[in-house]
Amino acid sequence: MGGGECRSNDYGAAAYWDARYSSPSPSSTATTGGGGGAFFDWYQAYPALRPLLRARLPASSRVLMLGCGNSLLSEDMVKDGYEEVVNVDISSVVIEQMREKHVDIPQLTYFQMDVRDMSLFGDGTFDCVLDKGTLDAMMCGDDAPLGASKMLAEVARILRPGGIYMLITYGCPKERVQLLYQAGSHKKIELYIMPTPGYQLKWSKGVSLAQPIMEEVSLTVDGQLPPDYVLKDPESHFIYICKKPDAANEANSVVANEGETITSK
Repeated sequence: MGGGECRSNDYGAAAYWDARYSSPSPSSTATTGGGGGAFFDWYQAYPALRPLLRARLPASSRVLMLGCGNSLLSEDMVKDGYEEVVNVDISSVVIEQMREKHVDIPQLTYFQMDVRDMSLFGDGTFDCVLDKGTLDAMMCGDDAPLGASKMLAEVARILRPGGIYMLITYGCPKERVQLLYQAGSHKKIELYIMPTPGYQLKWSKGVSLAQPIMEEVSLTVDGQLPPDYVLKDPESHFIYICKKPDAANEANSVVANEGETITSK
């Protein structure tokens, strides 16, 4: 699913993922699991994302992991001190695999769920929603971009005021920013760009880096990359941090809008 290409129209279907997780598949990790074989992290693993997560997300945060798959990201977060990570995935197969693996870790819970309908969760119940490739999968589905819009609307609903949606994606700003703003509640979007692990290893000449390469990039007023910006790695991953307005800002916005309406009469 990397490289900005949709290799299947079935990425939004449970049957596709059930079949995938029922068959052994190659993995970037050496850890093996039941049923579907090795565990696998799309795009970036926890060590690369840790500096940004620790800077933005207190360990006491209630975190929702969208499309968790058989990634070790949630487990690694708990090992690093995070107290509650709720995981959802459309595949009942992988949810059972991960429940079995983490049966003795109460900080991790797993639910089979379609991210286009997360009505099990109440409004404003999460401090952070993490998405590592799930929006990309939705954009490759048969119902794209409608399915992606439904998912983002649900993300906006279940985030508490002031909460953040952290999206790790191959989608550049011209492919993602407008969609994120259309969700209606993400008033502030910050962008970080991270080369792929393969590029970083090549750049460091095979030596593991103490800190991953990650660059904060200021978006233009229309939400795009600066015109003179050049990607070091054409396959780079884009990390969007979208903050939901807090209650006070929402109230001020309503008052300001009402004031404008009254004035215009």
